[in-house]
Amino acid sequence: MTAFFAVDGFLFATWVVRIPDVRSQVNASHSALGLALLCLSIGAVLTMPLVGRLCLRYGSRPVTVGSLALLSLAVPLPAHTHSVAALGGVLLLFGAGYGGANVAMNSAAVDLVAQLRRPVMPSFHAGYSLGGLVGAGVGGLLAGTLSASWTLALGGLLGLAITGAAGVVLLRSPEAPQVSGGSSGSGSGANETGGAAPRAGLIVVLLGLTALCTAYGEGAIADWTTLHLTDDVHASAGTAAAGYAAYAFAMTSGRVGGTWLSIRLGQTRLMLLGGLTAAAGMLVAALAPSVPVAIGGFVLVGLGLANLFPLAIARAGTAGGPQGVALASTLGYGGMLIGPVVIGFLADAASLPLALTTVAVAAAAGALLPLTVRRR
Repeated sequence: MTAFFAVDGFLFATWVVRIPDVRSQVNASHSALGLALLCLSIGAVLTMPLVGRLCLRYGSRPVTVGSLALLSLAVPLPAHTHSVAALGGVLLLFGAGYGGANVAMNSAAVDLVAQLRRPVMPSFHAGYSLGGLVGAGVGGLLAGTLSASWTLALGGLLGLAITGAAGVVLLRSPEAPQVSGGSSGSGSGANETGGAAPRAGLIVVLLGLTALCTAYGEGAIADWTTLHLTDDVHASAGTAAAGYAAYAFAMTSGRVGGTWLSIRLGQTRLMLLGGLTAAAGMLVAALAPSVPVAIGGFVLVGLGLANLFPLAIARAGTAGGPQGVALASTLGYGGMLIGPVVIGFLADAASLPLALTTVAVAAAAGALLPLTVRRR
């Protein structure tokens, strides 16, 4: 399972670092490229609910293997497009594989967490973060020597190879009992009152909103961190890139230790502390007048946000099964979509530092929502 999460992060990062080359190839303006990239998100959002139903019918593991295979096959396609319309079309397919993989993998991981009886979901997402770091690093190193088509083709072949090898092991392993969700209290009481399913649905929505608040921050930081450091804090381009790398490394480190922290502190307390840490760090990063202090704030944001999303998805899967994972993932992905856009409009209306403080507000909300879930 960790290998699948790592491949997912690796393939997405491999694509991201070659976006400038693909943009030049299709001769797209900023707005046209934005519309094409929106197709990736549309493909993911439309696919997620469908994949949740497929996981219920056929099991999460076969759907995981199929989704990662589709994603691996779709990765090389953008490099072979020569118009914005064609790029948007292949990104719909790319998004379908990416969104399907995220729902299926998390659903299978939820089942495995229940089987292991240990909160290991952050470890799986640490694999995703590590895969993303490797993909970005390798893609950057190859940018000067290999074309985008060769880089993406090799990435897709590697994805297929690992998917095939890990898929054989995963499908031959004893199937973990599927978490169907909705079990709260005694079975007879739930059946008589019919209250368990609506309660589980509300819990999934609350957890999905937690994921949305977290992903809002992740999306905003991914798109605006380097610009904030260069324009507002007057860092060099290299220092700004190092600042974002420090944030990404902090998030990966936080997820590596997430299982241990979940056991030590409890999931609700870890989510509360993480969200408040991210909120404080974001205020420091947005308003700090010096580069080292701002980068330190981004490190706190990475550590704080690290486990909010994986724990929210894991708990949504426990409450609602694969469809709970699908709903929470869709809401979370929506947060990642709206974050950069909202920050951009607010930056034009006021200033970028002030706009980035909304990430602190979202992180604080993401910290408090799990308390409501716990009471319910």
